[in-house]
Amino acid sequence: MLTRIISAAVGLVIMISMLILHNTFVLPFVTAGIIVIMLYELLRAVKLEKSIPILVASFTYGITVPFVYSPRYNMIDSALTFAQYRENRTIILFGIALLCSMGIFVIWLNQHKKIRYEQIFFALAAMIFVPNAMSTMVRIDRDNIQHGVFFLVLGLCGAWIADSGAYFTGVAIGKHKLCPEISPKKTIEGFIGGIISTAVVFVACFAVYNNIIANNPMKENAVSYIAVAVTGMLCAVIGTVGDLSASMIKRQIGFKDYGKIMPGHGGLMDRFDSVLFVLPTFYCLITIANNLNIL
Repeated sequence: MLTRIISAAVGLVIMISMLILHNTFVLPFVTAGIIVIMLYELLRAVKLEKSIPILVASFTYGITVPFVYSPRYNMIDSALTFAQYRENRTIILFGIALLCSMGIFVIWLNQHKKIRYEQIFFALAAMIFVPNAMSTMVRIDRDNIQHGVFFLVLGLCGAWIADSGAYFTGVAIGKHKLCPEISPKKTIEGFIGGIISTAVVFVACFAVYNNIIANNPMKENAVSYIAVAVTGMLCAVIGTVGDLSASMIKRQIGFKDYGKIMPGHGGLMDRFDSVLFVLPTFYCLITIANNLNIL
């Protein structure tokens, strides 16, 4: 228990430092570090951790993505519109992804007797999905001038509060198993408790931020509160899907944990599995809300 607490405390300090320094290079730098470790853990799961060329190709794309998303759109030269910058950003990422993917295929052709196609396509999927999903941390902060750091905190809460709410609800009243073959401890009651607790936390955070912290508050009316609550509930559902998906991969591979970087907790994939699904969902929802002028 003490080991888990110390690991959690160290992780919390790193996350808080990242949030305090979110306007600097620290946010994309920490994000890139998290991506590299998660990619290594996933490649290790399919026995590709000793293939240095595949690691290099995956890490190259993984490190690039958060830094490409790093510039704030209001800091871009006035001669280059944000739409043009966004198009150029997409082309840059596509080009790097294509080069890294081709590199992995060349390695596969050279080592086709040792490396199976399942491993290669798993590596490609991880290389594309993990960096883009985790780099949503940078996009949430950079694309929202006034409220970026608040949205980032709220998005992370959407991933982790549901898990805590589900755990405590499940311990208290959980009786019916949700997915016993994948995650024996998860219950339907805990799942519902996680959804409700996330919605409550989202609404409470929105109210506190809007009325006490924000210099330029967002819209505050019945519609905005309903939108915030629904966003929280959807994030809780998506986070559970992400958690179960990562657990299913571990069970099929025969792993207990993805890594040991956080003693008592496992690897970063064990801690950020739900974040991979929640943050992109959250980013889409707040973008839609902003476009509809709800927030």
